[in-house]
Amino acid sequence: MYKSNIHYQSATFLTSAPDIKALPADQGIEVAFAGRSNAGKSSALNTLTRQNSLARTSKTPGRTQLINTFSLDAERRLIDLPGYGFAKVPLAVKQKWQKSLAEYLQKRQSLKGLVVLMDIRHPMKDLDQDLISWAVASDLPVLVLLTKADKLASGARKKALMQVREASLAFMGDVTVHVFSSLNKLGLPELEQVLDNWYQAEPLPDIGAE
Repeated sequence: MYKSNIHYQSATFLTSAPDIKALPADQGIEVAFAGRSNAGKSSALNTLTRQNSLARTSKTPGRTQLINTFSLDAERRLIDLPGYGFAKVPLAVKQKWQKSLAEYLQKRQSLKGLVVLMDIRHPMKDLDQDLISWAVASDLPVLVLLTKADKLASGARKKALMQVREASLAFMGDVTVHVFSSLNKLGLPELEQVLDNWYQAEPLPDIGAE
């Protein structure tokens, strides 16, 4: 089984920032998670790090308005970007978030990959596509993570996956698509392998191999 030298369970909270000027020094490697406010982003981060409350989940989507930073080690960070697209958030707040997102994607040199989370039952909304377009324009690789995959039967899940993969070709960029479920850990190994690649992880030797 593939393993690397990155221990996602060692993630620790570093800081919350209102904009990129308040983030840690722009060095090392960052991978950012972004998605609509009800896409299950916090649950996915908690599943990845094997922690129940690293990223706070809320019954009121759209509450997280800050850029949250988590440290994996001295050189690697996870970034939890503000959720977007929730109807009850005031327009001025939405516009501020979108400006922060665009600024972060375009100017942050240590950002090496973007995970865009979408509810598998409602993928590729306009703001999702805008986010992917921004990332591709900034030469960033993108992983589209279709969350809540346990909500669909196997056949419907595969159909949704193929449809989003086909749609992603239109962006003409480095866009990968996988399904994911925080409930049953479906897609977790695939998520880790993409992140390991972006973080330039070193594979560990397989002790059981001859």
